[in-house]
Amino acid sequence: METIGSQKTWSFFDHRGCQVAKNSAVRQGAGHRVGSYVELATKIAELQFRNRDHVLLFRGQGTDHRNVKGNSSLKPSLFRGGRGNPDRVTLVERFERLKRAEQILIAEYAKEKLLGVDRLKRHHLLRWSILQHYEVCSTPLLDVTHSVRIAASFASLAETDTAFLYVLGVPNLSGANTASAEAGLQIVRLSSVCPPSAVRPHLQEGYLLGEYPDMTGYEREENYYPYEMDFGRRLVAKFSFKPASFWKNDDFPRVARSALYPSEKSDPVYRLALGVKNQLG
Repeated sequence: METIGSQKTWSFFDHRGCQVAKNSAVRQGAGHRVGSYVELATKIAELQFRNRDHVLLFRGQGTDHRNVKGNSSLKPSLFRGGRGNPDRVTLVERFERLKRAEQILIAEYAKEKLLGVDRLKRHHLLRWSILQHYEVCSTPLLDVTHSVRIAASFASLAETDTAFLYVLGVPNLSGANTASAEAGLQIVRLSSVCPPSAVRPHLQEGYLLGEYPDMTGYEREENYYPYEMDFGRRLVAKFSFKPASFWKNDDFPRVARSALYPSEKSDPVYRLALGVKNQLG
């Protein structure tokens, strides 16, 4: 067996190859440029081999958002501000809106007689998961995926000149919801908490990251510093690519927007979520 703490974090984050790096260096880096999906997948494979203490999850974005220190920032929507961090009034309003959305969701879910309504009533994390994934309102959760191709396709949706793919390291996954007190983190597997009729999370191989214990209201959130609620702290590697040339290999085509976002007709939970959003106003 290996001595505890002996494993190092290997990363790609600048023009150099795979190297041992601290989280701050990864976040400050410009992103390791890759020219094709095959090149990206090959380098992800090396990361998985070298960082065997972590499960790797992925997030794609059209922009590398930075905090005031110049570090890549991956915050849940509820904790994002324009410039800087949201103030107390904004956070209280967002938490209240989230609670209203939960109540409406339960009522609509029961009305539609969807599978798992009892679990939805009991566990707010399940309600947050649906509200976040279907973009109903701001939540303390961050969308990620287990699929490199899905993440890269999402990054390409913005149609920016340069897109970014983030690799996050999390503890070993166990069941629908993995909670790690040591990491202060919980990971929700969407395919296990959403009903079978929810097409989007299954196609996207979606997961959600959240703080542990839960941020159930402003009273609990104010006990933390804003930087503690930034999943950039879990960043293992950062890649950049040009969407216009990245997908030229037909063996691994970009996933179309229509596949990433199934219509109301094919996804009843999406239709329900739109109703919740309309009632919220």
